[in-house]
Amino acid sequence: MGGKTAATPLRDADLPSDAVLLVGHGTRDPAGTEEFFQLASILAERLAPLPVEGCLLEFQQPTIPAAWRALVRRGAKQIRVAPLLLFAAGHARSDIPDAVAACAAETPGVRYSQSGPLSRAPTIIALLSSRIEQAADREAIQIDESVALLMVGRGSYDPCAKADMRVLGEIVARRCGMPHHAVGFYAMAEPKLPDVLDEVAGRAGIRTVIVQPHLLFQGRLYDAIGNQVAEASTRHPQVRFIVADYLGPTAEVAEALVRRGFAQTPQSVT
Repeated sequence: MGGKTAATPLRDADLPSDAVLLVGHGTRDPAGTEEFFQLASILAERLAPLPVEGCLLEFQQPTIPAAWRALVRRGAKQIRVAPLLLFAAGHARSDIPDAVAACAAETPGVRYSQSGPLSRAPTIIALLSSRIEQAADREAIQIDESVALLMVGRGSYDPCAKADMRVLGEIVARRCGMPHHAVGFYAMAEPKLPDVLDEVAGRAGIRTVIVQPHLLFQGRLYDAIGNQVAEASTRHPQVRFIVADYLGPTAEVAEALVRRGFAQTPQSVT
């Protein structure tokens, strides 16, 4: 009778026989979906010759089981599951592990590990800082005490994810030299974006607010954030609002995945 055995760490020498399962959240937006697979290609190039398969948790194909089977057909025996998630919440703690465990149960002998979320990875912090600086340069804005930073996240019911977002905002603001900063959320958490836009715009001496949507790809949420910022600009005509770019399918995001993904120990053997 088959059963689970103790998992052992993977060493650098083991990497050529590994494979990577990149799991994205999924979006109904075709552009966002295309950007996810662009990132999968960047990651595959970065990790070559390791096999990399991208899949999506919902809305689009391929699914986790389909991508898992593709890796097994390619000879994978030690699969690194890399959730493309900004913070740890329900998808990282239950949805993805449950789906992967079901796949592993169907493929005896295939080990797997799951890496953590991107969170405050150094390359993510650097990329966010770069996006803010690019937004200021694009609009010929000099970052000084008249400029405030507002980082906005999707939002989550998970208290740890909300706390991580607030800490990230502090770190990025400090790195960019922006003493006036705040964090808001689009949904599922407080404070909501419109309220924070009003609060920051009402601060004494603030003439410009740079809004940094902490999102991976293009999609409806990025557009909705832009709409809420446009509405705020009509309420506060004395303040200039600038929306920075999202993270995007970049080498920096791929590098964060690599650094997160290859410091784990396989969780299960069937």
